[in-house]
Amino acid sequence: MEHPENDPKYVGLNVNKGISRPPVINPYLKSARKKRGNYSPGEYIEQILKGNIIFLSQAVTLLESRKNEHQSIAREIIEKCLPFSGKSVRIGITGVPGAGKSTSIDAFGTYVIDQRHRKLAVLAIDPSSERSKGSILGDKTRMEELSRNPHAFIRPSPTAGSLGGVARKTRETIILCEAAGFDTVFVETVGVGQSETAVHSMVDFFLLIQISGAGDELQGIKRGIMEMADGIIVNKADGSNIEKANLAAAQYRNALQLFPPPASGWTPRVLTYSGYYQIGISQIWDMIDEYISFVKTNGYFDFRRNSQAKYWMYESINEQLKNHFYQSPKIKKELAIKESKVIHSEISSFQAARQMLEMYFKERD
Repeated sequence: MEHPENDPKYVGLNVNKGISRPPVINPYLKSARKKRGNYSPGEYIEQILKGNIIFLSQAVTLLESRKNEHQSIAREIIEKCLPFSGKSVRIGITGVPGAGKSTSIDAFGTYVIDQRHRKLAVLAIDPSSERSKGSILGDKTRMEELSRNPHAFIRPSPTAGSLGGVARKTRETIILCEAAGFDTVFVETVGVGQSETAVHSMVDFFLLIQISGAGDELQGIKRGIMEMADGIIVNKADGSNIEKANLAAAQYRNALQLFPPPASGWTPRVLTYSGYYQIGISQIWDMIDEYISFVKTNGYFDFRRNSQAKYWMYESINEQLKNHFYQSPKIKKELAIKESKVIHSEISSFQAARQMLEMYFKERD
């Protein structure tokens, strides 16, 4: 629209037309996205085996995608990369919120890269909001040294309401990272809870981080998580907190004596350290190296990995069955009806579930 100020009756006024409004969306964005999706599975595999981080990141994104075309490409990439995997040391790291997991991983990772000359991949399972379904994915902000290190790869994955699904994708991501040449893999969990069981089933060494001076030390002694741990480390053992850290470590050692011996034959150890001041990190890595050597000698290392592979086969079957059930159009339609009946107490939840399953299996026949 022309400016009314340019009307001849307004003497002495002249307003330029100006420029057209630029588009809200970057015009180059669509072409850039299209270019990224044009790679064939063979190109992804070739670049991943060369250690190309960009292609590795994009392949992980394909793994996490729910689109069928992306899933088919991701499956082919996984199958072709599988023969080149399995040569890393996989370490699961967990602990209560505030125990300093991200700070510790930053210190551990920097040490293992600089002192042990290894390549490190850090995979973090990040919780998603039950309301917004979004995740912060802010682990890199707390890993300042690693995020700048060219020998480190950090990848957080949102749970998106399905811990089993993201755990399976994390296991597949481990395969891709190993094929890309990463010989050390950290898997960080969201905290003490259900995710620990999933992570324990995909790592070689399970490390539990505890803290002292935060109240009742016995609150940190939970039988389930303690029995899974191959090593326990008490963080923040510095300054005036050293005595409390040593006391907490002694309590954890006493608690471990009450548990049955693990199947590996290894006796879990309890150490103290300071992630912030990077004190005692070399002793922790000596413990991990000694454990890996111990279980490789007695054959438990291969036994554990074989058991994990079998476990994830069954987990994949369960997940596929669940997805297939809920994606059925007839099931979706009938679910809404059954849900209404359950809400109005016309039928029990168990009866509704049984009828839905009978309908599903009859549809398959």
